[in-house]
Amino acid sequence: MLLNTSINKLTNSLEYLKKYYLEHEKPENKKDPEFFQFVREQTEPIFEIIDQWYEAAISFVQNRNVYVHPQQIESTAENLKLILLHSYYIDVRRKRYMELYKSVLYVFDLLKNDLEEVQS
Repeated sequence: MLLNTSINKLTNSLEYLKKYYLEHEKPENKKDPEFFQFVREQTEPIFEIIDQWYEAAISFVQNRNVYVHPQQIESTAENLKLILLHSYYIDVRRKRYMELYKSVLYVFDLLKNDLEEVQS
């Protein structure tokens, strides 16, 4: 199922992004064209997965009686994009980053549970 695959891909991406965030320093010049190009190349594929996940997730929660609400899907998509950018620009405190990270994983877990219930 596309939703499950997207969740798995995004979970793997989140792990990578968290590691990158924790291991790198804030860029010296955020407006550097080379840095911008690097970030763009790194993030474009993940943005595409986020969009795929969003479409599958919003369709899933709107068409079924599940615990996750459409607003949670909206917020999670926004949080994913924030994490993606904060991971490279490192312009948010660690506590806030981890709150976003845990929030996304929480919704992923809820969705996985809902998927299992629907499939059984």
